[in-house]
Amino acid sequence: MVCWALRRVGQVRARLARRDSGVCRGHEHQPLGPRPAPGAWGSTVELLGKSYPQDDYSNLTRKVLSKVGRNLHNQPLHPLWLLKERVKQHFYARYTGRAGTPLFSVYDDLSPVVTTWQNFDSLLIPADHPSRKKGDNYYLNATHMLRAHTSAHQWDLLRAGLDAFLVVGDVYRRDQIDAQHYPVFHQLEAVRLFSRHQLFAGIKDGENLQLFEQSSRSAHKQETHTLEATKLVEFDLKQTLTQLMTHIFGDGLDIRWVDCYFPFTHPSFEMEINFHGEWLEVLGCGVMEQQLVNSAGAQDRIGWAFGLGLERVAMILYDIPDIRLFWSEDERFLKQFRVQDINQKVTFQPLSKYPAVINDISFWLPRENYTENDFYDLVRTIGGDLVEKVDLIDKFEHPKQSRDPMGSIIPGPVLC
Repeated sequence: MVCWALRRVGQVRARLARRDSGVCRGHEHQPLGPRPAPGAWGSTVELLGKSYPQDDYSNLTRKVLSKVGRNLHNQPLHPLWLLKERVKQHFYARYTGRAGTPLFSVYDDLSPVVTTWQNFDSLLIPADHPSRKKGDNYYLNATHMLRAHTSAHQWDLLRAGLDAFLVVGDVYRRDQIDAQHYPVFHQLEAVRLFSRHQLFAGIKDGENLQLFEQSSRSAHKQETHTLEATKLVEFDLKQTLTQLMTHIFGDGLDIRWVDCYFPFTHPSFEMEINFHGEWLEVLGCGVMEQQLVNSAGAQDRIGWAFGLGLERVAMILYDIPDIRLFWSEDERFLKQFRVQDINQKVTFQPLSKYPAVINDISFWLPRENYTENDFYDLVRTIGGDLVEKVDLIDKFEHPKQSRDPMGSIIPGPVLC
């Protein structure tokens, strides 16, 4: 962790990828039109045809703004598009309505700009929950932000009367710099609701079973759900996901379920798959909180939800070693995924054998209003996708805490 005190200096090691790696080929998509410095009070930021006044919550960087609207998941023959289409193909083929039409609706072009109510409150995320922190999210202002998860659209789609849907889109989180993390990535979200008749159809004595009761919450169920209903929803959810992962990775896949916690589902689980001898977490899921379902107007239904990161699954499936490669415009990368069949096996071939260049940098940190993600954003803004990884390798606190009377920071050394 980067130290946060005023007189501490951290020595940071940054790995710079060479230009012929393919990570940084192609022009950088810059936002259209002049933009004020993010966070400048009294100014506005233009995004997707709308203007948003900035305040002390605003923390968008030009680097992140330049990614909005790229929609890699909708670019034909991009690896994220291939994966999205494989998931759609599976759901369209396996789940159909009475008329033979797809049961699940797909929404892959919803705006990434949402309200904080959509991103947090609609999902029952408490006001003091750490996931709301400014240091972890990209805020346009106190009321609007770039969505941190596709779950931000759940309530609206349920309110519109949908019982089964997929949402695919770009999501934004401030995070560390390494091969597995990027401030923009893509999620696929799914929700399915069941009526009493749908859930208990085909179950012996199902006509006598109920979805709801008033009892107490336990590790296995919510206070408003019957145990029978919870277990059937959980079974359907796990069966759905097992079939999906088998469709993507093939037969013989080892899967395990790990109990976890999400504010908007209970019980909740993470799915892990054993891939090349290593257990990897690929998605989170659970029985939807009935309070959320009720508030959206579906009081007579019970349901499940899951969300997976497209990059995480694609990196495993295609053996892509670095998340930055998804943003590459290098033909040596993109042409590897121009396949005739979306289910065709593709194994990524490295573009360069040159080693990274390592630089050590030392600097003083401010005492207040600073998180390590502030530094990562600064590095990404200046270094772009050339920076492969940033590690804290040392830290130092000046014993005298010296500073001038105004309290400003005395600059520390910079070592390159």
